[in-house]
Amino acid sequence: MTVDVVLPCLDEAEALPWVLAHVPVGWRPIVVDNGSTDGSAALAERLGATVVQEPRRGFGAACHAGLLAGEAEFVCFCDCDASLDPGLLTGMVGSVADGSADLVLGRRRPATPGAWPLHARAGNLALSRLLRRRTGLRLRDLGPLRAARREALLGLDLSDRRSGYPLQMVVRAADAGWRVREVDVPYLPRAGRSKVTGTWKGTWQAVHDMRRVLDEPVAVGGGRG
Repeated sequence: MTVDVVLPCLDEAEALPWVLAHVPVGWRPIVVDNGSTDGSAALAERLGATVVQEPRRGFGAACHAGLLAGEAEFVCFCDCDASLDPGLLTGMVGSVADGSADLVLGRRRPATPGAWPLHARAGNLALSRLLRRRTGLRLRDLGPLRAARREALLGLDLSDRRSGYPLQMVVRAADAGWRVREVDVPYLPRAGRSKVTGTWKGTWQAVHDMRRVLDEPVAVGGGRG
């Protein structure tokens, strides 16, 4: 099977060598540079990754650019800050490939007390509860480590280009009747400071973006993976 790993990147030169070294052999890493000024794009190219430039700032813009650039049957998403091991995606892709799930999410379990700041956990918990009311899915995390079939994801017609993109993916998958599965994954201290949830302000801006997604009407169509 063929697999692309989308790695949204904004000034992650410190973490890139570790992240790319942990991408499973034979899988294609797609580093989507979202305006880095620290040489991340050039470093990723030297390390053998496919590099896509996405000038529009936004986590969703970077993720979707990677999805569009993909060619494999399966596509995965992973943060590029060394907080999550791309090697863990092998089992997640396996669940999609064998038909036991259509979308698999990694539930982050902090490896150290400071790996997941309190304000980020609080925002995630609030969103998980709102998601349950909206879709009935009993997820405990909306983490960035995930796997699905590429064509099926494209069929969801994802439109958010900010922090709401990961949530919109889950909401539209649920509306389309997808089997969404959650597996535990260790969450490591990230390299550098988060651009989204590194502060209370950043966290609640992300929550605001995601609440807009929850207010969308129920989507029709999209198909299963």
